[in-house]
Amino acid sequence: MRVIEPVAATRNACKLCAPLGACLALRGVAGAVPFLHGSQGCATYIRRYLISHFREPVDIAVSGFSEATTVFGGGDNLRQGLNNVARQYHPELIGIATTCLPETIGEDVGLLLHDFRPEGGTQFRTVHVSTPSYRGTHVDGFHGTIRALVEQLAEGGPPGDGINVFPGMVSPADLRYLKEVFADFGLDATVLADYSETLDGPQLDEYQNIPAGGTPVERIRAMGRARTSLELGRTLGPAGTAAAFLEDRFGVPRRVLGWPVGVLESDRFFAVLSELSGRPIPEKHARERGRLVDSYVDAHKYVFGRRAVVFGEEDLVVGLAAFLAEIGVLPVLCASGGESGRLERAVLAVGGDDPDAITVREGMDFAAMGEAARGLAPDFLIGGSKGYGVARELAVPLIRAGFPIHDRIGGQRILHLGYRGAQQLFDAVTNTLLARAQEASAVGYSYL
Repeated sequence: MRVIEPVAATRNACKLCAPLGACLALRGVAGAVPFLHGSQGCATYIRRYLISHFREPVDIAVSGFSEATTVFGGGDNLRQGLNNVARQYHPELIGIATTCLPETIGEDVGLLLHDFRPEGGTQFRTVHVSTPSYRGTHVDGFHGTIRALVEQLAEGGPPGDGINVFPGMVSPADLRYLKEVFADFGLDATVLADYSETLDGPQLDEYQNIPAGGTPVERIRAMGRARTSLELGRTLGPAGTAAAFLEDRFGVPRRVLGWPVGVLESDRFFAVLSELSGRPIPEKHARERGRLVDSYVDAHKYVFGRRAVVFGEEDLVVGLAAFLAEIGVLPVLCASGGESGRLERAVLAVGGDDPDAITVREGMDFAAMGEAARGLAPDFLIGGSKGYGVARELAVPLIRAGFPIHDRIGGQRILHLGYRGAQQLFDAVTNTLLARAQEASAVGYSYL
C-alpha cells in the first residue's frame, strides 16, 4: 500500500494575488489610475500578467517600498507617489491597493489618506482597498475593490430608474455583450467595473496615459439611488459584496443570479431583464437562443457522454459546469484556487443529475489537480492557459476560457455569457473533440 505524505506547500497555484484583481477592477473606472502601496516587484508582476492576457499597455503606479520603509513605514512614499501620479497623469481617481508589506507592518493607509493634501491644489479622488496577497485570491481582490469603490463613492437620495450591474470578473467581450443586452431591453444600466474598452481598445495614433472608457465616477456615485442591483455569481456570499452594501446602506434591492453561461442560466438572466424592463425578450436574442438549441441537436452525438475537468475562478467554474451538463458532458472535476466554501453546493445545483460523479475541490493547485484528474479519464480540460501543463501530461486537449490566457491571442475577446457566448463555447468544445477524433484516426477521414 502506497502512503502519500501530505503536502504543506502550494505547487503552481490555481489562483493569483488579490492586488492583481484590484488593479483589474480599477482599470474599469473612467479616469482612474491603479496605485499599489508596496514594493516595485508587485507592480511589475501584475503588469506582466495583465499585459500578457489583454495585449494592452497597463500602467500601475507603486509607492516603492524599500528596507527602510518596511521598518519605518511608507507614508512619505505614498504621499510622494500620489503627487507624482497626479502631476503626470491628471487622473480623476487614484485607487490605492495595499500589498503584503504595508499590511504586515500594520500601515494605516486610511489615516494617511485622510491627512494627505495634494501639492499645487491638484484635485482628484482616492479610494483605498486592503488587498494583501496572503488573504484570498485575485477574484477576492476584484470584488473587494468593487465594494470599496461603492462604499467610498456612492451616495443616497431619491431612487431613480437605473440598474446597477456587478458582473464579476468577466472578459471585455462579455462586458460589451452585457451592455448591448441591457440597451436592447431599454434599461439604464451602470456596469461596474467596465474595462471593455480600457483593456481591449482600438489602435491609436498617440499613446493615452489613461485609456478612454470605464465606468464614470458620477455613475458610481449614483449607485445609491438605483432601482435595483443585479449581481452575477452563485458563489457570492450573503454579505460583503457591493450590492449587499448598497442594500444595507441605501435600501437598493439586491438580486443575485449565476453567470449566464449556457441556455438554462441565460434563460434565468433574460427572464429577470424582461421583468425589470416590462418588455419581452428582443427578437434577435430569441433567435440566438433558437440557433443555439439547434446546434445542440446537430452535434449532440459528438459531445454526449464526454468527461471534462473544469478549473478557474469559482463563478466561471460554476457557469462552465452548468453549460457542460446541459450539453451532455460530465464535469468530473471542478477545481478552483478559491476557498469561499460555496463552490461545491453551487456546482452540484447546476451540474446535472449525477452529483456523485462530480468531484468539487476548493483551494486547489495544479499539481493536486493533475493528480486528481489522472484517475478520472477526462476527454478535455477547460479553463485558463495555466492548465496547459496538466493537459499535456494527461495527453488531452485544453479549451481555453476565463483568465489568464497567455499562450493564445484573443483571451480578452472570448465571449462566455448569454446565448451568443454559449454558441461560441459549444462550437469550441465540439470542434476540439472532432479534431481529436480526426487526428487519432488511422485513416484520417475528412467527413465527420
